[in-house]
Amino acid sequence: MIRKTVTEVLEKGYSVVVVDDCSKDGSKKQLKGLPVYYLRHRINMGQGAALQTGIDFAKRKRAEYFVTFDADGQHDQNDIAGMVDLIQKEKSDIVFGSRFLPGSKTNVSGSRTFVLNVARYVNYLVSGILLSDAYNGLRLFDRKAAESIKLTENKMAHATQIQVLAAKHKLHYSEYANSIHYNEYTTGKGLRNWDGIKIFFEILLYKIFQ
Repeated sequence: MIRKTVTEVLEKGYSVVVVDDCSKDGSKKQLKGLPVYYLRHRINMGQGAALQTGIDFAKRKRAEYFVTFDADGQHDQNDIAGMVDLIQKEKSDIVFGSRFLPGSKTNVSGSRTFVLNVARYVNYLVSGILLSDAYNGLRLFDRKAAESIKLTENKMAHATQIQVLAAKHKLHYSEYANSIHYNEYTTGKGLRNWDGIKIFFEILLYKIFQ
């Protein structure tokens, strides 16, 4: 799956940074021969930490835009160009992908939709930003946002921290209707509904100690 995902993004002409969060599934071997930047954590640190590692590396490479893109095949590489167009048109600093805006295409289940809807209001209470889709992994940052957002929440609460920091630094944000397709593999690897409880407590601790 990771080779298919990375290949499709490369075919669109983008530079790809793969952050391997100390996986044990042979991901590096699957990427053999592909022109990517491969970074690996020596210990498993979590998705938030992996994103920050990738963003820091891309900043050193003088990237103009930074896209966070899940490796499990649920995102559509064709959405990236539309997000770039939107950030330029609206002079935004961040574009958040959304499964729930008009024009989006997704087969997200009803139970997950309910959990995500609750999450958007929890995030609103913490950050003051009300998105239509608070936990969408597809995001686009410009250079200003990449410099302003320093993730210290290593796990899934990083999505909330991004919104908190966007509000703190008065970053202009937009939302983009994107396509997300779940299959048996992506459902098994992705965020489960019960994980929402753990994320809630991570957010609570972040709010207390930030």
